[in-house]
Amino acid sequence: METVTLTITNQPGLFLEADCISPDAFAGKKREEIVDLPVYIGREVHRLGDFFEVSGQAGATAAETKVVVNGDLSRVKYIGMKMTAGEVVVNGNADMYVGAWMQGGRITVNGNVDAFAGTGMKGGEIVINGNAGNYLGSAYRGDWRGMAGGKIVVKGDAGSDLGTFMNGGEIVVGGNVDVHVGTHAEGGKIIIKGDAKSRLGGQMVEGEIYVFGNIDVMMPGFAYREDVDLEVDGTKGRFALYEGDLGERHRKRKGQMIYGKLYQLVRP
Repeated sequence: METVTLTITNQPGLFLEADCISPDAFAGKKREEIVDLPVYIGREVHRLGDFFEVSGQAGATAAETKVVVNGDLSRVKYIGMKMTAGEVVVNGNADMYVGAWMQGGRITVNGNVDAFAGTGMKGGEIVINGNAGNYLGSAYRGDWRGMAGGKIVVKGDAGSDLGTFMNGGEIVVGGNVDVHVGTHAEGGKIIIKGDAKSRLGGQMVEGEIYVFGNIDVMMPGFAYREDVDLEVDGTKGRFALYEGDLGERHRKRKGQMIYGKLYQLVRP
């Protein structure tokens, strides 16, 4: 695998839209061509090289290309957007839409990310070694197609509206989450290893939510069923199973009503 290294040298005054920072956009290009790729500040068009020092070379295909981005990227949006293969490593904090609509490959962020990371994600893996903002793995605002595949792992905390309209895939949060988890979900798995606030699974149709810590307020549309013994992401324990959201319309499968499932670890 060939590696292209970007180091930010000129912080944008406003937010920089750089969806070209992707193995797909770099593959098959020489360094001089990568430097000339377009990036945007509002309606202004700039060159990637106006903000980044570029070194190394890309592979012939996305799968053969690794992109390493160094520095404070907290004003740089769309890193790894729509990527299909290869690898991106961000050594610093990044702005919104990291891995948005991603289809394959792997993104590692050694820092925090802002909102909408993994929005509309269909495949691949995103690992965030810091905290994640709001709308992680969710649908774009006004859309109903949230995360459908792939996996997102957050080592720290995550914000609100995680997994909104989620249809598939998996999200694992090592810390705590804010309100509105799995709203309108129709599939997928969400694992929260810390605490959750309120409104988990609101209007949830199908899918699974696992909470290892406390839930501040349980949605009234979820009904307790039983305690079950499970192994979740390497942790064995007894979980209280709740089904819901009972206020939603639910489809049937083999004559049985399908509900979303919310599991909370039972503390001794």
